[in-house]
Amino acid sequence: MRDTVYFLVFDGFADWQAALALCEVRRPGDWRVRTVGFTLAPVVSMGGLAVQPELALAELDLQRAAMLIVPGGHLWQRGEGESAVAALRRLHAAGAPVAGIDSGVLALARAGLLDACRHTGDWPGHIASRVPDYSGADQYDANVLAVSDGGTITASHLGSVEFAREVIRTLDLYSPAEREDWYRLFKHALPPWVAVEAAA
Repeated sequence: MRDTVYFLVFDGFADWQAALALCEVRRPGDWRVRTVGFTLAPVVSMGGLAVQPELALAELDLQRAAMLIVPGGHLWQRGEGESAVAALRRLHAAGAPVAGIDSGVLALARAGLLDACRHTGDWPGHIASRVPDYSGADQYDANVLAVSDGGTITASHLGSVEFAREVIRTLDLYSPAEREDWYRLFKHALPPWVAVEAAA
């Protein structure tokens, strides 16, 4: 039963980038969110939050994994985090979606998961400059802040709301109409009744 969304934490992870997504995952009460680290050692986020991982990457449960979310952080720019790249490959092969935002997209690219699906990132050329084996440039979409395709979700560092929307859609949270209401509220500060009045 796929009931767990894993969130990767490490020293310097960008704590705000997936915050909206994680809140919406937990809100209905049907999904567990668990923090996973490279090890079980405590880490400190970019914003200074101390986090104790609940499990290590080697302990991921492929049968329960509904998604693995990878936030940005300087370690991806440095080409580090190979065990996360291997975990992304394992989860994706097992049928679980994987999601990266900001430089977390580089981890998906290093896993070879972006070579044959539509994706985005921080700016055109960024992935190729950091991932020598990347061959998906023709699939890169510079016109969106987030996109899901082929079991992957990718987002720009400017697209945390769009990233959350793709996570919500992929996990089939709420109805399509509720998802659009949610997006208008968090992106444009338009409550549902305002959106309805504007359409009338």
